[in-house]
Amino acid sequence: MGSHFTKYILKNYPDWQVVVLDKMTYAGNMDNLKEAEGNPNFSFIKGDIANAADVEKAIGGGVDAIVNYAAETHVDRSILEPDAFIKTDIFGTYNLLEATRAGKAKKMVQISTDEVFGMVHNMGDEFTEETRFDPSSPYSASKAGGDHLCSAYFKTYGTPVVATHSCNFYGSNQYPEKLIPLFVTNLLEGKKIPVYGEGNQFREWIYTSDYCRAIDLILQKGEPGEVYNIGTRDRRANIETTKIILGLLGKDESSIEYVKDRPGHDFGYAVNPDKLMNELGWKPEVSFEDGLRQTVEWYKKNEEWWKKIKSGDYLEYYKKQYGVF
Repeated sequence: MGSHFTKYILKNYPDWQVVVLDKMTYAGNMDNLKEAEGNPNFSFIKGDIANAADVEKAIGGGVDAIVNYAAETHVDRSILEPDAFIKTDIFGTYNLLEATRAGKAKKMVQISTDEVFGMVHNMGDEFTEETRFDPSSPYSASKAGGDHLCSAYFKTYGTPVVATHSCNFYGSNQYPEKLIPLFVTNLLEGKKIPVYGEGNQFREWIYTSDYCRAIDLILQKGEPGEVYNIGTRDRRANIETTKIILGLLGKDESSIEYVKDRPGHDFGYAVNPDKLMNELGWKPEVSFEDGLRQTVEWYKKNEEWWKKIKSGDYLEYYKKQYGVF
């Protein structure tokens, strides 16, 4: 999403300058920013937000805003390697807050997740901005830790920071360990797709363009110290999403391989976006069916992008666990 938002800003605000600071871990991919290459308002610095010197280098004499997309995000990886998540999602957020508190940024937007709230069991139940944090995995716990720091820095120092909690986003250029790109690319390769348990867990989805518009509004109009949920109320059981993908690619349910559920797997997420809609005037524009159709077409037309990624060993964990990748 960081690369999508970078391209969104450069397209919609040609007078703005964007500096990207990225550690370039396994999911980092400069191909995602090809459209920005050569743009005089775009610059890239390889670095780590957990390293204060790298943050200082990226900020220089000061910036108008910091948008913190830097994070370790995949739940399964957090179960295997929690230390990386704690360093980036907590200590890295601390470094950005310190820079903002020192006046090097006029505003900071913390990009976080609905997973900090734990889970709901019914699609009609929703997390509000006041819902108590109850994380279930090292990933969501690390994000909750960063969010608590944001709240504390505003209350203690008046640091101008705004926090966001979003539902699951999807679209082009998403690293193929997440559900939608993994399933699409596996099916394009003629492979099975792994569904946890019976696939009854549900998720709420937002397309990349809708998400970018939400962050744009929060960046420009969101009040420091406030928290905004980003959601669409478009919630689907994972098995329903799976069947839609199968249909778009002309496959049947024989391509599904049901696998054992992962530890600490949250059953469902659902956020209440009324505050964002009512106070800032945002609403989603892309339906899940249309967005998923566009996403599938992108992966069909960009095999070189994802085949280069899937030729590596990043799915070794899944191969050992399930043997279906």
